[in-house]
Amino acid sequence: MVGKVRLYFKDNQGIAKWVMATGAILCVTPMISSPMALLMGLVLAQFVQNPFKAINGRLVDKLLKISVVGLGFGMDALSVLQAGRAGFMSTFFSIGLTLLLGSYLGHRFGVDKKLAQLISSGTAICGGSAIAALSPVIRANGKQVSIALAIVFALNSVALFLFPVIGNTLNLSQHQFGVWCAIAIHDTSSVVGAAKMYGEEALQVATITKLARALWIVPVSLLFALLRNGDRKRIRLPYFIVFFLLAVLANTYVPMVHSLSDVFAYISRIGLTLVLFLLGMGMDRSVIKRVGGRPLALGVLVWSFISFVSLAIIVMGMD
Repeated sequence: MVGKVRLYFKDNQGIAKWVMATGAILCVTPMISSPMALLMGLVLAQFVQNPFKAINGRLVDKLLKISVVGLGFGMDALSVLQAGRAGFMSTFFSIGLTLLLGSYLGHRFGVDKKLAQLISSGTAICGGSAIAALSPVIRANGKQVSIALAIVFALNSVALFLFPVIGNTLNLSQHQFGVWCAIAIHDTSSVVGAAKMYGEEALQVATITKLARALWIVPVSLLFALLRNGDRKRIRLPYFIVFFLLAVLANTYVPMVHSLSDVFAYISRIGLTLVLFLLGMGMDRSVIKRVGGRPLALGVLVWSFISFVSLAIIVMGMD
């Protein structure tokens, strides 16, 4: 049945474009939450061949960065500075432990070394962005990158639905949940989506903490380049974080910008909802089939480790 429906839409790309456009329009309305947008994209992807598959990844990347920068227009510089300083040591140790565990388990499971590094880095830092940044440095091939991205995205999807439930069950504070999301959920889009469901403070804390982690792409890429004799010239700085900080400063010190902060924040959240819908549309059966059992087990174990350990530390050590 699914195959027949997909074949119909494959032969009728005009209808497929209409279906996708309708889904995107719904994501702009208050009716569709972040998890609903992701779920809608996932379901449609199994029936409708994405007519924009060739540019879907680039569109997600650009829209995510623009939306995150837009969130900066609703944040205060002092709060951002305090959150960044407070999370430095936890970020350092959690990234280091995750990378070491991923390397050890990858060796034990017989997972390709480069693939294990991509999965571990995506889990430790910021999901697809870390994988995309690290892959040219260690000279990973297309198959290794696609498998790592598929695993990270699948676990992101689970986390987006699961984390708010766990947070409410454990009665985590807004601050606790925001920090936990930033540490334990891979991609920025899913971090923001889960935190947005939990509350405004959780959203701000999660965004700031996650972007601080994203800066570790540079030293981690440099480390792998040195250890594996990789290409140091291809290390990329996540420049959109600089624009996010400029947006925070403008909101804090420019009254005219501050007066429009609610508008910027609203538009950014719509953008992030659209990002989740597009991510779901990119997860068709061909992507799922590329994931092998051992790489998936590695991804699940490393993610479970960082999730449970970080949650335990946060519950015991934070108010």
